[in-house]
Amino acid sequence: MGVTKVEPAGALAGHIAVPGDKSISHRAVLIGALCEGETRVRGFGRAADTESTIAAVRALGVEVAEESDDELVVHGLGLRGLQPPAAPIDCGNAGTLIRLLTGILAGQRGRFELTGDESLRTRPMDRVAEPLSRMRAQIATANGLPPVVVEGTDALRAIDYALPIASAQVKSAILLAALNADGTTTVVEPAPTRDHTELMLRAAGAGVRQRPSSVSVEPAGRLSLGEVVVPGDFSAAAPFVVAATLLPGSELTIHDVGLNPRRTGLLDVLERMGARVSVFNRRRAGGEWIGDLDVHSAELTATDIAAEEVPLMVDELPLFALAAAVARGNSRLRGAGELRVKESDRIESVTNGLKTLGMRIRERDDGFEVRGVPTRPTGGRMPSEGDHRIAVLAAVAGLVSREGVEVGGADAVAISFPGFFDLLDSVSRR
Repeated sequence: MGVTKVEPAGALAGHIAVPGDKSISHRAVLIGALCEGETRVRGFGRAADTESTIAAVRALGVEVAEESDDELVVHGLGLRGLQPPAAPIDCGNAGTLIRLLTGILAGQRGRFELTGDESLRTRPMDRVAEPLSRMRAQIATANGLPPVVVEGTDALRAIDYALPIASAQVKSAILLAALNADGTTTVVEPAPTRDHTELMLRAAGAGVRQRPSSVSVEPAGRLSLGEVVVPGDFSAAAPFVVAATLLPGSELTIHDVGLNPRRTGLLDVLERMGARVSVFNRRRAGGEWIGDLDVHSAELTATDIAAEEVPLMVDELPLFALAAAVARGNSRLRGAGELRVKESDRIESVTNGLKTLGMRIRERDDGFEVRGVPTRPTGGRMPSEGDHRIAVLAAVAGLVSREGVEVGGADAVAISFPGFFDLLDSVSRR
């Protein structure tokens, strides 16, 4: 994997748009595969992870017409129309794909095997297999890890299930299996998580009932989406928000960003740290909030993040560590043990990486503590550990450093945001 040197920037300025939301793009293709007729997906977020989802549904017999880089037409096969492939389905690095697809396949007919790359094969799958087994699905894992073998059945039964940990992926797997179960399935959450699956299922005509701490899904007769407009990915916008906040003199506008309140916890945290981020042109599309972000630089003060906030900003927690490192005062993150089972052990990757750049951060079992110093960090070299979120963190650290940062394994960003470095360079003023 390559090394990219990110030089210090004076400011971030200009107008940009970021790629389509990865979470919604995955779901548009997967749920589109279960629909009757065509589902047109506009604003598709093309990346290695979402390419894996296209390949997966094609292996299951679904035709996907790629009309342009960000527009697809999925020709659905109906709720029980997916076909068992002759070979295992390769999910690449996509944790969302392997978990959601396991739920979908539980109610299909036939035998399916799901695998992925070396990193994905270390991600826990029992958290999905256990509730699906309660629904009478037949699922086998390799000691709790991929590969996963699903023996589909048309005899799934509904369950009431309390999630042991807050996880949108596990919740979604259960709700997708519930489409082909024999009663009303209810999932209770210990804290709110992303609700893209619920919103899209409702848009497709499924019986969905959302409450503050639970969601229920009825078995479906048929689904039809027609069209999905994918907003810009907030997780792709987040590094630009943080960089523009930290670089004096920055004035950056990010257009058409998804503003689902279960995704934008970072904005709430930055606001209480003193950031100057305003939202305008807010509107709805397909049940999802979209708007534009206007970001000006600001001096930040420390804050703590509690466990209940973690699911609302789980992908942005590495960026919070950087913001905290150059804020005034001491910040703490708790209740984020889930970071240890991402593409890397993100608690370890973040703390070790930022330390090498001269920042004061200490690892904890379920988070970290940061001693903020309101000055530019030195810089140096930071490895990505093959994790796209860590590669992005290292790049933003390079912008705000004094000497720049060499990002080891920089090409990991292609997992979620192939054009990241070009877009970053286009708004960097030196």
